[in-house]
Amino acid sequence: MQFTSFDFLVFFPVVVLLFYVIPRRFRQLWLLLASYYFYMGWNAKYALLILASTVITYLCALLIDRAGMQSDGSGRWRKLILAAGIVSNLAILVFFKYFYFLHDTLAALLAVCGVQLGESRLDILLPVGISFYTFQALGYTIDVYRGTVKAERNFVRYALFVSFFPQLVAGPIERSGNLLGQLRQISDKKLSEGPWSFEKATRGLLLMLWGFFMKMVIADRAAVLVNQVFGIYYMFSGVALTLAIVLFAVQIYCDFASYSVIAMGAAKVLGIDLMTNFEAPFFSRSIGEFWRRWHVSLSSWFRDYLYIPLGGGRCSKLRKYFNNMVTFVVSGLWHGASWHYVVWGAIQGVYIVIGDLLRPLKAKCTNYFHVRVKTFGYQFFQGLCTFFLFVLSLVFFRADTVRDAVYYIQRMFTTFDVWSLFDESVYYLGLDRKEMGILWLGILLLLIVDAYYVRKKALFDTLVKSQCLAVQYVIVAVLLVMVIVFGVYGEGYDASQFIYFQF
Repeated sequence: MQFTSFDFLVFFPVVVLLFYVIPRRFRQLWLLLASYYFYMGWNAKYALLILASTVITYLCALLIDRAGMQSDGSGRWRKLILAAGIVSNLAILVFFKYFYFLHDTLAALLAVCGVQLGESRLDILLPVGISFYTFQALGYTIDVYRGTVKAERNFVRYALFVSFFPQLVAGPIERSGNLLGQLRQISDKKLSEGPWSFEKATRGLLLMLWGFFMKMVIADRAAVLVNQVFGIYYMFSGVALTLAIVLFAVQIYCDFASYSVIAMGAAKVLGIDLMTNFEAPFFSRSIGEFWRRWHVSLSSWFRDYLYIPLGGGRCSKLRKYFNNMVTFVVSGLWHGASWHYVVWGAIQGVYIVIGDLLRPLKAKCTNYFHVRVKTFGYQFFQGLCTFFLFVLSLVFFRADTVRDAVYYIQRMFTTFDVWSLFDESVYYLGLDRKEMGILWLGILLLLIVDAYYVRKKALFDTLVKSQCLAVQYVIVAVLLVMVIVFGVYGEGYDASQFIYFQF
């Protein structure tokens, strides 16, 4: 079941209505049943995988907690239990997500040695959102081992933490310290007031509206041009290729951020606050800052559970760079079972390492030439360079293979015809003049909202609520009309599956 489907427009109001009508003690169970029903809309049998991951990490946390109460040899047992929980969950993830990747890689290596490996006869489908809920469950187990949270003894509550439907299939990857506590409160009989809050509900609906706008007006419209160009990229010149990859940056941002925003809004209607997953990343002035703003829940997960355990930055520079490269390569592999994702992740690591190496030289140059680094012009230039580097790396993310990505970039720079910017050939790339105008208007609104976030550190719902009542009505009405009138849907429309579902 997708957020942009008609089924969800029926499902969500029913879930909310019954959530606030039924007795408090049944609310966690109701959300758990609703979450499993939501997930089973894709493939019912894969709900067993969520259940397996839930049971494994639930039991591991309890055993770790119990071992910690013992005085003799507890440290060794706790490590063994943690390792068993991590290995078993990653084994499930690797089998369903990386089996063909590992099989094909091994077959290629053996072929070099003259050995032929037979074709795989297994029919394995990638379960939607497996990377997200697996990492969320593993994070909880590690937190229990570290002692930052206590083991949850209520299985229903913990199962709901792993499968909470708003953020189940594409994040944000929540931490147990944030979400479990809120889930505990929705059934707490000691609270005199219920979780209903008119303020939270209205702000949640505003966030959902903004998410639908980002997805249906911007992301899905940009996808039309991007898909057409990338499908036969070898037939286009540098201008079309450049436009396509820039719009792909917009598409993937709006596509993924829209899911997170809708998830935040849906959860807020239910009285639950999820973490902010995107913090206006296109306003970043360095690659390091970009990754602190983009997919925050995943970036912080890798920082806390991989980068810092490897040694983080509190070590020699060589080791720090190694830790950075490992973290970003693993991040690339997390995004997809293909070498072009690995290369894309490695490029991000190289950006970070080179940026750190050049930092002293950059400081000397700015001091020597008396560059005022706090001026708008300098910061704008930094942002432009950061955006260019990220967009260039996205070619490896979007292309089907590393070879395709290299050839795509080669054509971008060797067949760039400036005059094609003025012959209106861009209107033959899948979007006519009207559709292109709507897209650029949507991007302009997106930049305004993100600029507001950079200045106020507040999301779209706060932007609307900070205006007078008349302006609030106008903003909501304009967005609603644009989603209804200019949203990409209709006959033959597949409600464009969110990009990150495949991860």
